[in-house]
Amino acid sequence: MMLRIFVPRDAAAVAVGADEVAAALAAAAKKAGAQVQIVRNGSRGMLWLEPLVEIEREGTRFGFGPVAVSDVDSLVKAGIFQGRPVADIKHPLAIGVVDEHPYMTRQTRLTFARCGITDPVSLDDYRAHDGYKGLERALAIKPIEIVDEVAKSGLRGRGGAGFPTGIKWKTVHDTPMGQQKYIVCNADEGDSGTFADRMIMEGDPFLLIEGMTIAGIAVGATRGYIYLRSEYPHAEKALNAAIAAAKKAGFLGPKIRGTDHAFELEVRMGAGAYVCGEETSLLESLEGKRGLVRAKPPLPAHKGLFAQPTVINNVLSLCAVPYIMAEGAKAYADYGMGRSRGTMPIQLAGNLKFGGLFETAFGITLGELVDDIGGGTLSGRPVKAVQVGGPLGAYFPRALFDTPFEYEAFAAKDGLIGHAGVVVFDETANMAKMARFAFDFCSIESCGKCTPCRIGSTRGRETMDKVMAGEDTARNLAIIEDLCNTMKFGSLCALGGFTPYPVMSALTHFPEDFGRPAPKLAEAAE
Repeated sequence: MMLRIFVPRDAAAVAVGADEVAAALAAAAKKAGAQVQIVRNGSRGMLWLEPLVEIEREGTRFGFGPVAVSDVDSLVKAGIFQGRPVADIKHPLAIGVVDEHPYMTRQTRLTFARCGITDPVSLDDYRAHDGYKGLERALAIKPIEIVDEVAKSGLRGRGGAGFPTGIKWKTVHDTPMGQQKYIVCNADEGDSGTFADRMIMEGDPFLLIEGMTIAGIAVGATRGYIYLRSEYPHAEKALNAAIAAAKKAGFLGPKIRGTDHAFELEVRMGAGAYVCGEETSLLESLEGKRGLVRAKPPLPAHKGLFAQPTVINNVLSLCAVPYIMAEGAKAYADYGMGRSRGTMPIQLAGNLKFGGLFETAFGITLGELVDDIGGGTLSGRPVKAVQVGGPLGAYFPRALFDTPFEYEAFAAKDGLIGHAGVVVFDETANMAKMARFAFDFCSIESCGKCTPCRIGSTRGRETMDKVMAGEDTARNLAIIEDLCNTMKFGSLCALGGFTPYPVMSALTHFPEDFGRPAPKLAEAAE
């Protein structure tokens, strides 16, 4: 039997030499006369071990990582090409059975169940691992029953807003027939410390295709677009290959699997504007216009792409749908807590020992994610702040580490889950500089349409410069707070509206970095 060796094609693995490692393994196998099939899989999400090389023996995969080209010879000498059990191979990079690694066993992988397991562009591989079971069920029931199932699952938008997906779908479903309806996937993943969208698109692209197809059938949409971040060429390649394979096999096209349902899908590349992650700016860009925020109403569900009824969902929202349809709404809703149902792929990044993708049910605490799963700071210094939700997310101190990771719990502490990016900073971080960065980021990325965002962010940055210079600190901090209030309630979209979160959280929890006295321990713990 031919030996199968898995080397990720994921961009994070490629960035640290996965392509070169795959080539070196192929050359070494040829030299040794070994019959080897090298499969370029997605990433398992243990990014500190990339490139992670997996050797399969009798259906069990053993891992070695992080592997460099210089390690290939020693792996060959250790016996990776030989027929004896891989478990007997002694090598410093051996991590044992990958599925049994503590980082993997603690997860609940629903969305990422196949990522890192299959060949991402093999339709046969996808179907062999329960792919398209959700679509099969969707084709067997009425469109409104699909919408109801998604609503009952409790699925909320995974892109940041947390809006109930079922309500959005129902609105588009109920719009009069005869109109051209669209499904638009927001794959413009621009938040710092986030990479889940990229990972799933590169590692399991058929899942997104299946989710969008089900959405199209549910609401009566016959065309779909994936608006992909321009910095993701590997995802574009994987998606286009998967779309071509799905179309050839009848999973896309004028008659899906021989039914009367039609759905066409294509990838459109963005031009690098952060604001186009906002749904109405995205629609403007998709129509070939400058990415400017639209005033609402009308909502995209009524007048979206080309003024037609449009469902806009994030990658992870759409990728959750096949599991819901295959296993049922209750199976999904049984995970989580409160109004946050199902699982969330959490991205651990920043100054952290074990950064990566960790999918788990809502309810795990922030402290568990940082200290236990992430292993604390890579620098070894104490954690000072954790930013959750991208560059517009709030900074939480250690006093808030008992906060459950779910929408309402974070909102109660003036925070955001957003796209579930968790970025860790140690004690060397200056939070006044971080607050200034938030204003600066907003001023650069603002589309310029509304005054609170366009002017408020610029004045905020200038005022923060005065604070950091010690110039009339109390008065200028009062101006900062007033600016934040204006931006929060006066901006057209979340770019300006959410910029106050990092600014005010930094000022509230780390006043000493702004020339204010530190809060008392009792106050900090409240």
